[in-house]
Amino acid sequence: MLVWGVFIAFIILFLALDLGVFNRTPHVIKTKEAAIWTSIWITIALGFSGIIFWLFSEGLVDNPTGLTPENAVLKYITGYLIELSLSIDNVFVIAVIFSSFAIPQKYQHEVLFWGIIGAIVFRALMIFFGVALINKFDWIIYVFGAFLLFTAFRMLTHKESEFDPKKSKVFRYMKKLFPISYKMDGDKFFIKRMGIRAATPLFVALIIIELTDILFALDSIPAILAITSDPFIVFSSNILAILGLRSMYFLISRMLTKFRFINYSLVIILAFVGIKMLLSHNVEIPEWLSLGVIGISLAGGVLASLLIPDSSNTVIKED
Repeated sequence: MLVWGVFIAFIILFLALDLGVFNRTPHVIKTKEAAIWTSIWITIALGFSGIIFWLFSEGLVDNPTGLTPENAVLKYITGYLIELSLSIDNVFVIAVIFSSFAIPQKYQHEVLFWGIIGAIVFRALMIFFGVALINKFDWIIYVFGAFLLFTAFRMLTHKESEFDPKKSKVFRYMKKLFPISYKMDGDKFFIKRMGIRAATPLFVALIIIELTDILFALDSIPAILAITSDPFIVFSSNILAILGLRSMYFLISRMLTKFRFINYSLVIILAFVGIKMLLSHNVEIPEWLSLGVIGISLAGGVLASLLIPDSSNTVIKED
Protein backbone atom coordinates (compact mmCIF):
# COMPACT_ATOMS: atom_id res chain seq x y z
CA MET A 1 0.00 0.00 0.00
CA LEU A 2 2.98 2.31 0.49
CA VAL A 3 3.74 2.21 -3.24
CA TRP A 4 0.12 3.04 -4.06
CA GLY A 5 0.16 5.89 -1.52
CA VAL A 6 3.37 7.40 -2.93
CA PHE A 7 2.06 7.15 -6.53
CA ILE A 8 -1.24 8.82 -5.65
CA ALA A 9 0.62 11.51 -3.66
CA PHE A 10 2.75 12.34 -6.72
CA ILE A 11 -0.38 12.55 -8.89
CA ILE A 12 -1.94 14.99 -6.42
CA LEU A 13 1.31 17.01 -6.38
CA PHE A 14 1.39 17.18 -10.20
CA LEU A 15 -2.23 18.34 -10.31
CA ALA A 16 -1.64 20.97 -7.60
CA LEU A 17 1.38 22.36 -9.47
CA ASP A 18 -0.57 22.33 -12.73
CA LEU A 19 -3.51 24.45 -11.57
CA GLY A 20 -1.89 26.31 -8.66
CA VAL A 21 1.43 27.30 -10.25
CA PHE A 22 1.75 26.75 -14.01
CA ASN A 23 -1.85 27.63 -14.92
CA ARG A 24 -2.85 29.82 -12.01
CA THR A 25 -4.07 32.56 -14.34
CA PRO A 26 -6.58 31.50 -17.04
CA HIS A 27 -5.04 31.92 -20.48
CA VAL A 28 -5.24 30.55 -24.00
CA ILE A 29 -3.05 27.46 -24.37
CA LYS A 30 -0.98 27.96 -27.52
CA THR A 31 0.15 25.06 -29.70
CA LYS A 32 3.80 25.44 -28.63
CA GLU A 33 2.90 25.33 -24.92
CA ALA A 34 0.62 22.33 -25.50
CA ALA A 35 3.40 20.53 -27.41
CA ILE A 36 5.86 21.12 -24.56
CA TRP A 37 3.46 19.82 -21.91
CA THR A 38 2.46 16.84 -24.05
CA SER A 39 6.14 15.95 -24.42
CA ILE A 40 6.64 16.32 -20.66
CA TRP A 41 3.70 14.04 -19.80
CA ILE A 42 4.73 11.40 -22.35
CA THR A 43 8.32 11.52 -21.04
CA ILE A 44 7.09 11.10 -17.45
CA ALA A 45 4.82 8.22 -18.46
CA LEU A 46 7.48 6.37 -20.45
CA GLY A 47 10.09 7.11 -17.77
CA PHE A 48 7.76 5.51 -15.23
CA SER A 49 8.40 2.20 -16.99
CA GLY A 50 11.79 2.26 -15.24
CA ILE A 51 9.96 2.56 -11.90
CA ILE A 52 7.78 -0.38 -12.90
CA PHE A 53 10.89 -2.48 -13.65
CA TRP A 54 12.43 -1.54 -10.28
CA LEU A 55 9.25 -2.22 -8.29
CA PHE A 56 8.77 -5.67 -9.81
CA SER A 57 12.49 -6.51 -9.57
CA GLU A 58 12.59 -5.73 -5.85
CA GLY A 59 9.16 -7.15 -5.09
CA LEU A 60 7.98 -3.83 -3.69
CA VAL A 61 4.49 -4.14 -5.19
CA ASP A 62 1.99 -7.00 -5.21
CA ASN A 63 2.41 -9.25 -8.24
CA PRO A 64 -0.78 -11.35 -8.35
CA THR A 65 -0.28 -12.39 -11.99
CA GLY A 66 3.38 -13.43 -11.52
CA LEU A 67 4.94 -11.03 -14.02
CA THR A 68 8.67 -10.78 -14.60
CA PRO A 69 10.09 -7.21 -14.48
CA GLU A 70 10.62 -7.22 -18.26
CA ASN A 71 7.08 -8.44 -18.98
CA ALA A 72 5.64 -5.94 -16.51
CA VAL A 73 7.34 -3.09 -18.41
CA LEU A 74 6.04 -4.37 -21.76
CA LYS A 75 2.49 -4.64 -20.41
CA TYR A 76 2.70 -1.18 -18.85
CA ILE A 77 3.89 0.47 -22.10
CA THR A 78 1.31 -1.43 -24.18
CA GLY A 79 -1.47 -0.45 -21.79
CA TYR A 80 -0.34 3.17 -21.76
CA LEU A 81 -0.28 3.37 -25.56
CA ILE A 82 -3.74 1.82 -25.79
CA GLU A 83 -5.15 4.37 -23.34
CA LEU A 84 -3.35 7.23 -25.09
CA SER A 85 -4.58 6.21 -28.53
CA LEU A 86 -8.18 5.77 -27.35
CA SER A 87 -7.99 9.27 -25.85
CA ILE A 88 -7.84 10.68 -29.38
CA ASP A 89 -11.53 9.91 -29.87
CA ASN A 90 -12.23 11.58 -26.54
CA VAL A 91 -10.49 14.73 -27.81
CA PHE A 92 -13.00 15.08 -30.65
CA VAL A 93 -15.97 14.85 -28.26
CA ILE A 94 -14.44 17.42 -25.88
CA ALA A 95 -13.90 19.79 -28.82
CA VAL A 96 -17.56 19.45 -29.85
CA ILE A 97 -18.73 20.09 -26.25
CA PHE A 98 -16.61 23.24 -25.89
CA SER A 99 -17.77 24.51 -29.27
CA SER A 100 -21.44 23.76 -28.56
CA PHE A 101 -21.46 25.73 -25.29
CA ALA A 102 -19.14 28.47 -26.62
CA ILE A 103 -16.53 27.96 -23.88
CA PRO A 104 -13.72 30.56 -24.28
CA GLN A 105 -10.31 28.99 -24.89
CA LYS A 106 -8.75 30.59 -21.81
CA TYR A 107 -11.18 28.72 -19.51
CA GLN A 108 -11.02 25.35 -21.24
CA HIS A 109 -7.95 24.19 -19.32
CA GLU A 110 -9.67 24.72 -15.95
CA VAL A 111 -12.74 22.77 -17.06
CA LEU A 112 -10.50 19.93 -18.24
CA PHE A 113 -8.56 20.05 -14.95
CA TRP A 114 -11.66 19.38 -12.85
CA GLY A 115 -12.81 16.88 -15.45
CA ILE A 116 -9.55 14.98 -14.97
CA ILE A 117 -10.10 14.85 -11.18
CA GLY A 118 -13.48 13.23 -11.66
CA ALA A 119 -12.13 10.89 -14.35
CA ILE A 120 -9.38 9.63 -12.02
CA VAL A 121 -11.92 8.79 -9.30
CA PHE A 122 -14.38 7.07 -11.64
CA ARG A 123 -11.70 5.11 -13.49
CA ALA A 124 -10.12 3.98 -10.23
CA LEU A 125 -13.48 2.52 -9.21
CA MET A 126 -14.00 0.90 -12.62
CA ILE A 127 -10.51 -0.61 -12.59
CA PHE A 128 -11.05 -1.99 -9.07
CA PHE A 129 -14.32 -3.67 -10.02
CA GLY A 130 -13.03 -4.77 -13.46
CA VAL A 131 -9.98 -6.51 -11.96
CA ALA A 132 -12.16 -8.08 -9.26
CA LEU A 133 -14.60 -9.42 -11.88
CA ILE A 134 -11.84 -10.95 -14.04
CA ASN A 135 -10.19 -12.58 -11.02
CA LYS A 136 -13.50 -13.98 -9.75
CA PHE A 137 -15.19 -14.94 -13.03
CA ASP A 138 -12.99 -16.23 -15.87
CA TRP A 139 -15.84 -16.00 -18.37
CA ILE A 140 -16.20 -12.21 -17.92
CA ILE A 141 -13.21 -11.72 -20.23
CA TYR A 142 -15.35 -13.05 -23.11
CA VAL A 143 -17.99 -10.43 -22.30
CA PHE A 144 -15.35 -7.69 -22.37
CA GLY A 145 -13.95 -9.03 -25.65
CA ALA A 146 -17.35 -9.10 -27.33
CA PHE A 147 -18.08 -5.60 -26.04
CA LEU A 148 -14.85 -4.26 -27.55
CA LEU A 149 -15.67 -5.82 -30.92
CA PHE A 150 -19.11 -4.20 -30.77
CA THR A 151 -17.47 -0.88 -29.87
CA ALA A 152 -15.09 -1.18 -32.83
CA PHE A 153 -18.05 -1.81 -35.15
CA ARG A 154 -19.99 1.10 -33.66
CA MET A 155 -16.97 3.40 -34.10
CA LEU A 156 -16.59 2.27 -37.71
CA THR A 157 -20.21 3.10 -38.58
CA HIS A 158 -20.65 6.14 -36.32
CA LYS A 159 -20.95 9.56 -37.93
CA GLU A 160 -19.19 12.35 -36.03
CA SER A 161 -21.82 14.92 -37.02
CA GLU A 162 -24.46 12.98 -35.09
CA PHE A 163 -23.18 14.18 -31.69
CA ASP A 164 -24.87 17.33 -30.35
CA PRO A 165 -24.41 17.97 -26.59
CA LYS A 166 -27.37 20.38 -26.42
CA LYS A 167 -29.72 17.68 -27.73
CA SER A 168 -28.40 14.99 -25.40
CA LYS A 169 -30.54 13.43 -22.66
CA VAL A 170 -27.95 14.52 -20.08
CA PHE A 171 -28.39 18.20 -20.95
CA ARG A 172 -32.19 17.93 -20.92
CA TYR A 173 -32.07 16.21 -17.52
CA MET A 174 -29.69 18.85 -16.10
CA LYS A 175 -32.15 21.59 -17.09
CA LYS A 176 -34.78 19.87 -14.96
CA LEU A 177 -32.49 19.61 -11.94
CA PHE A 178 -31.37 23.25 -11.66
CA PRO A 179 -31.53 26.54 -13.56
CA ILE A 180 -28.97 26.96 -16.34
CA SER A 181 -27.65 30.31 -17.45
CA TYR A 182 -26.29 30.84 -20.95
CA LYS A 183 -24.23 33.80 -19.73
CA MET A 184 -20.74 33.47 -18.25
CA ASP A 185 -19.01 35.35 -15.44
CA GLY A 186 -15.29 34.66 -15.77
CA ASP A 187 -14.38 31.15 -14.66
CA LYS A 188 -17.32 30.73 -12.26
CA PHE A 189 -19.33 27.52 -12.39
CA PHE A 190 -22.38 29.13 -10.74
CA ILE A 191 -23.75 32.67 -10.80
CA LYS A 192 -26.67 34.48 -9.14
CA ARG A 193 -29.22 36.24 -11.30
CA MET A 194 -32.30 37.90 -9.72
CA GLY A 195 -31.76 35.88 -6.54
CA ILE A 196 -31.57 32.56 -8.41
CA ARG A 197 -28.39 30.47 -8.39
CA ALA A 198 -27.81 29.10 -11.88
CA ALA A 199 -25.16 26.92 -13.50
CA THR A 200 -22.97 28.53 -16.15
CA PRO A 201 -21.98 26.88 -19.44
CA LEU A 202 -18.63 26.01 -17.78
CA PHE A 203 -20.37 23.75 -15.25
CA VAL A 204 -22.65 22.22 -17.89
CA ALA A 205 -19.66 21.42 -20.12
CA LEU A 206 -17.81 19.93 -17.13
CA ILE A 207 -20.66 17.56 -16.23
CA ILE A 208 -21.14 16.41 -19.83
CA ILE A 209 -17.37 15.85 -20.22
CA GLU A 210 -17.36 13.80 -16.99
CA LEU A 211 -20.23 11.60 -18.15
CA THR A 212 -18.81 11.10 -21.64
CA ASP A 213 -15.48 10.10 -20.07
CA ILE A 214 -17.30 7.40 -18.13
CA LEU A 215 -18.69 6.10 -21.43
CA PHE A 216 -15.20 6.14 -22.96
CA ALA A 217 -13.87 4.33 -19.90
CA LEU A 218 -16.31 1.51 -20.64
CA ASP A 219 -14.20 0.93 -23.76
CA SER A 220 -10.72 1.71 -22.47
CA ILE A 221 -10.83 -0.20 -19.17
CA PRO A 222 -11.71 -3.56 -20.78
CA ALA A 223 -9.09 -2.81 -23.47
CA ILE A 224 -6.27 -2.50 -20.94
CA LEU A 225 -7.58 -5.48 -18.93
CA ALA A 226 -6.96 -7.51 -22.08
CA ILE A 227 -3.27 -6.71 -21.66
CA THR A 228 -3.00 -7.40 -17.93
CA SER A 229 -5.13 -7.72 -14.83
CA ASP A 230 -2.33 -6.48 -12.56
CA PRO A 231 -4.09 -3.64 -10.69
CA PHE A 232 -1.05 -1.36 -10.28
CA ILE A 233 -0.06 -1.54 -13.95
CA VAL A 234 -3.66 -0.99 -15.08
CA PHE A 235 -4.13 1.96 -12.72
CA SER A 236 -0.79 3.70 -13.31
CA SER A 237 -0.87 3.41 -17.12
CA ASN A 238 -4.49 4.60 -17.22
CA ILE A 239 -3.99 7.58 -14.91
CA LEU A 240 -0.78 8.77 -16.60
CA ALA A 241 -2.56 8.63 -19.98
CA ILE A 242 -5.45 10.70 -18.55
CA LEU A 243 -3.06 13.30 -17.09
CA GLY A 244 -1.61 13.89 -20.54
CA LEU A 245 -5.06 14.23 -22.11
CA ARG A 246 -5.42 17.96 -21.37
CA SER A 247 -2.24 19.07 -23.13
CA MET A 248 -2.93 16.56 -25.90
CA TYR A 249 -6.36 18.13 -26.39
CA PHE A 250 -4.88 21.60 -26.97
CA LEU A 251 -2.24 20.10 -29.27
CA ILE A 252 -4.34 17.94 -31.58
CA SER A 253 -7.86 19.43 -31.34
CA ARG A 254 -6.78 22.03 -33.89
CA MET A 255 -5.49 19.30 -36.21
CA LEU A 256 -8.38 16.82 -36.03
CA THR A 257 -9.46 17.54 -39.60
CA LYS A 258 -5.94 16.68 -40.84
CA PHE A 259 -5.93 13.22 -39.23
CA ARG A 260 -9.27 12.10 -40.65
CA PHE A 261 -8.22 8.41 -40.90
CA ILE A 262 -7.11 8.07 -37.28
CA ASN A 263 -10.52 6.64 -36.30
CA TYR A 264 -9.81 3.61 -38.49
CA SER A 265 -6.63 3.08 -36.47
CA LEU A 266 -8.69 3.04 -33.27
CA VAL A 267 -11.13 0.57 -34.83
CA ILE A 268 -8.24 -1.80 -35.62
CA ILE A 269 -6.80 -1.46 -32.11
CA LEU A 270 -10.15 -2.12 -30.40
CA ALA A 271 -10.92 -5.05 -32.69
CA PHE A 272 -7.49 -6.58 -32.09
CA VAL A 273 -7.79 -6.22 -28.32
CA GLY A 274 -11.31 -7.68 -28.42
CA ILE A 275 -10.12 -10.72 -30.39
CA LYS A 276 -7.18 -11.08 -27.99
CA MET A 277 -9.60 -11.27 -25.06
CA LEU A 278 -11.79 -13.85 -26.78
CA LEU A 279 -8.75 -16.04 -27.52
CA SER A 280 -6.99 -15.41 -24.20
CA HIS A 281 -7.72 -18.88 -22.73
CA ASN A 282 -6.58 -20.72 -25.87
CA VAL A 283 -3.97 -18.57 -27.65
CA GLU A 284 -1.28 -16.47 -25.98
CA ILE A 285 -0.52 -13.38 -28.04
CA PRO A 286 2.92 -11.95 -27.13
CA GLU A 287 3.14 -8.36 -25.90
CA TRP A 288 5.57 -7.35 -28.65
CA LEU A 289 2.87 -8.24 -31.20
CA SER A 290 0.26 -6.16 -29.36
CA LEU A 291 2.71 -3.27 -29.19
CA GLY A 292 3.44 -3.65 -32.91
CA VAL A 293 -0.25 -3.66 -33.89
CA ILE A 294 -0.87 -0.48 -31.88
CA GLY A 295 2.18 1.32 -33.33
CA ILE A 296 1.53 0.28 -36.94
CA SER A 297 -2.19 1.13 -36.71
CA LEU A 298 -1.54 4.63 -35.39
CA ALA A 299 1.30 5.29 -37.84
CA GLY A 300 -0.85 3.99 -40.71
CA GLY A 301 -3.74 6.30 -39.79
CA VAL A 302 -1.47 9.34 -39.59
CA LEU A 303 0.35 8.55 -42.86
CA ALA A 304 -2.91 7.85 -44.71
CA SER A 305 -4.30 11.19 -43.50
CA LEU A 306 -1.20 13.05 -44.72
CA LEU A 307 -0.71 11.24 -48.05
CA ILE A 308 -4.27 10.67 -49.31
CA PRO A 309 -5.87 13.87 -50.64
CA ASP A 310 -9.09 15.00 -48.95
CA SER A 311 -11.73 14.85 -51.68
CA SER A 312 -14.10 17.07 -49.66
CA ASN A 313 -11.63 19.95 -49.95
CA THR A 314 -11.01 19.47 -53.67
CA VAL A 315 -12.09 22.47 -55.73
CA ILE A 316 -13.57 21.64 -59.14
CA LYS A 317 -12.72 24.26 -61.69
CA GLU A 318 -15.05 24.84 -64.62
CA ASP A 319 -13.79 25.93 -68.01
